[in-house]
Amino acid sequence: MGFFSRGVVVPVLRFSGAIGMAAPLRPGLSIASLGAAIDAAFSMSRGPSVAVVINSPGGSPVQSSLLFRRLRQLADEKRKKIYVFCEDVAASGGYYLAVAGDEIYADASSIVGSIGVISASFGLDRAIEKLGISRRVYTAGANKGALDPFQPENPEDIARLMAIQRSVHDVFIGVVKDRRLGRLKGPDGELFSGAFWSALDALELGLIDGISDVRTKMREIHGENVRLRVVPVERSWLSGRFRKLPSVLGLGGDSQGLALADDLVSAVEIRALWSRFGL
Repeated sequence: MGFFSRGVVVPVLRFSGAIGMAAPLRPGLSIASLGAAIDAAFSMSRGPSVAVVINSPGGSPVQSSLLFRRLRQLADEKRKKIYVFCEDVAASGGYYLAVAGDEIYADASSIVGSIGVISASFGLDRAIEKLGISRRVYTAGANKGALDPFQPENPEDIARLMAIQRSVHDVFIGVVKDRRLGRLKGPDGELFSGAFWSALDALELGLIDGISDVRTKMREIHGENVRLRVVPVERSWLSGRFRKLPSVLGLGGDSQGLALADDLVSAVEIRALWSRFGL
């Protein structure tokens, strides 16, 4: 009798990190790295729910869209409800993933939002001029060298980039409006300005549905005997090979080698994404 009284199994997907291919040794969140885990989450239990825990400052809009669509396709096919739980931050592409959820929850101190598009670079043309360096670029195609950071800005290039950003932003806005239909409470100019908020303010604006965590909410919905089962994410073959390389070379073992090889390659890009949100 005890066997039949066991609680509902809720698969838990953890999306933690920047979205997209940040570096060869740290692939980040992408359909290639997470697709199999998402498929497994919707197949491992007969229960009606899948939980998704998100801790991401964003990244690639394309990978955000692909992950979002895979989640929604499987939720509709399997007739399961997705519950999303935001940790430190679910912003920009991280919030894009969050709206795949039928309900979104966050910790009171979570950062949520940043519904916008950003492109950042440096202008180095004056620096190389002072150093006596001349830039030599040869292209086939008038716009092939657009936005080269070693050349002065071209207003036409900027206008073209901003048009692309507006198009991507419109897609993002459409997804949020569709998924949060009837729940958004703020004006468009505020909600879609790229601003981000604490979870309490996000709740007031209708960006999330409540303040909670995955264990608490799943026990409220499925009872005290609910079982949370984290879905493992397989490492890539390339990542595994690089994990073994430092010990072969006598560089202090797997963990130290990983820190050296992985963090040095990708820390700058990832740090820049997280630092936008004070993290």
